[in-house]
Amino acid sequence: MGPEWVAIIALVALFVIGSLLPLNMGALAYVAAWLVGMYALDLDEKEILAGISGDLVLTLIGVTYLFAIARNNGTVDLIVETAVKSVGGRVALIPWVMFGVTALLTAIGAASPAACAIIGPIALGFAGRYNISPLMMGMFVVHGAQGGGFSPISIYGTITNSVMEENGLPVSEMTVFLASLIVNLIMATILFFALGGRRLMAQRIEPDEEVDGGLHADGSSGGTPVSTRGQGTDTLMGTQKASGVRLEQVLTLLAFVGTALTALVFDKNIGFVAITAAVILAMLSGNQHKGAVNQIAWPTVLLVAGVSTYAAILTQAGSPEFVGRWAAGLGAVAIGALVLCYVGGVVSAFASSTALLPVIVPIAIPLIVDGGIHPAMFVAALAVSSTIVDVSPFSTNGALMLANRPDTISEPAYYRQIIRYSVIVVVAGPLLVWAALVLPGWGA
Repeated sequence: MGPEWVAIIALVALFVIGSLLPLNMGALAYVAAWLVGMYALDLDEKEILAGISGDLVLTLIGVTYLFAIARNNGTVDLIVETAVKSVGGRVALIPWVMFGVTALLTAIGAASPAACAIIGPIALGFAGRYNISPLMMGMFVVHGAQGGGFSPISIYGTITNSVMEENGLPVSEMTVFLASLIVNLIMATILFFALGGRRLMAQRIEPDEEVDGGLHADGSSGGTPVSTRGQGTDTLMGTQKASGVRLEQVLTLLAFVGTALTALVFDKNIGFVAITAAVILAMLSGNQHKGAVNQIAWPTVLLVAGVSTYAAILTQAGSPEFVGRWAAGLGAVAIGALVLCYVGGVVSAFASSTALLPVIVPIAIPLIVDGGIHPAMFVAALAVSSTIVDVSPFSTNGALMLANRPDTISEPAYYRQIIRYSVIVVVAGPLLVWAALVLPGWGA
């Protein structure tokens, strides 16, 4: 058996074990990289570890550190509260506010599950309070997270763009970002009208019904307040009215804008810029943010570090070229591209999208090189196909929406709704994304 087959079998085993057992797939990937690297490729440990992207790891640490500070000082609460107040009592706009806020959070560096964990309970609380379809609200949050998830400074976007650059592909940050945003907006629009959006247009929230000073996690005017995360935070979501915008919140918003501009306009490393901004904010309010480092997405860092290391092992074993040649040999390059879109979608429905992205993009290189497919559009199709399926209850985002169901619907009924929707997305999503982004041959 050749090393390319050994690496592929180990990859399949990695995803199967990571899906069935509560283990961090990054840790599993390190084990697989070590075993395959040493015993199938005859590499030493230094050569195995050479595959990790320090730039990518620093970016993950920097942007999630900055986001942790934004949670600690109430900037995230401020964004959510301001967005909801902006609807002016129009119930039909609440799902779109949830979509927009979640998209904003992932676009500025929040991990997709973290954004869903923050906004999901709030959105589903509103669903219970104002008789909005829980499926609509839950899926709006997930699609919002994925819609913003490929911005140039986001986790997904950083991973995808780094993998493209490392593999010699022309990077088109805005193509991937806009493709994901537009696809998820379309899916949200379909959900809105299919699940009672027209009925909501006639509903208004009376002034005395509005939640005072923020949002209640359960959508009611009473109950136990849910504290925002972090050390020294003095905001309780749903019980205390914010006394205006504080200076540290203004500085945090400026830090996000400055980070984005510095990275994009002046072409500076986003990881260094984000961690510098986070350190400056932490220095200004040391006691409040002393626990922010603990809130860095360390599981995600481990996940990406491990999987990117194994992705390098896959490349050295020749697995991407092997799979790419097989897909290209199906008779048409476009059919091979469709197969890879489905591979990304089906695997990601049961495993981590973050872990899949560094693996699926290199596999597509032979098709891009030999078949004349536009690199950015093909990568966008793979990225979107691998993330829209996170509505699945077997993925973290879908599971969060299931766990926070409102009391107005039974768990079995809600679970069946999510399952049915997930099946539709997994079956039809990659095909439609492929038809829109790859089949027309844009720029080829």
